[in-house]
Amino acid sequence: MHKDEKKKKILMVTTNSSQINDEIPTGVYFEEFAVPYLTFEATGYDITVASPKGGISPVDPESYSCSNPMEWDKTKKHLDDTKKLSDVNLDEFDVIFFPGGHGPMFDIAVDESVKNAVEFFYEKHKIIAAVCHGPAGLIQAKTPDGESILKNRVITSFTNKEEHIVKKDEFMPFSLQDRLEKLGAEFVEEKPWAEHVEVDKNIITGQNQNSALKIAEAVITKLSRQ
Repeated sequence: MHKDEKKKKILMVTTNSSQINDEIPTGVYFEEFAVPYLTFEATGYDITVASPKGGISPVDPESYSCSNPMEWDKTKKHLDDTKKLSDVNLDEFDVIFFPGGHGPMFDIAVDESVKNAVEFFYEKHKIIAAVCHGPAGLIQAKTPDGESILKNRVITSFTNKEEHIVKKDEFMPFSLQDRLEKLGAEFVEEKPWAEHVEVDKNIITGQNQNSALKIAEAVITKLSRQ
């Protein structure tokens, strides 16, 4: 980055939801947060982590593994003390990014501050990015004409097939793929667990946790051209 170039700023918005039900814990899927965070950080971007309520953004226990790179661990502190989204000055940021995990299906999908933030970024022609269940953060947002921002846009997310494979479909409040399609998105899916990212103008989406690095790189490429 040149010295006279303004440092780009990324707003990562994560879930506060820690439970699917009394028996099944959830949260943000760690890889979908840690990999983009470290990739953005290595590129020299400023990163702020926010959530609907602020405070702790829980990590899905299923996303912890002894095979996870140790460098991911240093990002955990940013999930332990997130800013409250409604307190964030959105105008400071170039990108809003939603990591997934099943948690967003329960709060990000219905939160008013998320809706307002996505609509702000859309109207300002800033980058909106989301991976796996992160696109749940886009389903409420509308254009100034009252249409879904996803209408006729090429989108991907965690698919119905993947949801069925992990046996969580029966516990979800809705099918994310079905909802995106109902909103008029042109939904594109690859085989389960494929590294798959779709870029449609300023909306960038990734299919699953294996797409975490690819979507971060797509955001960086897009930002570098602006």
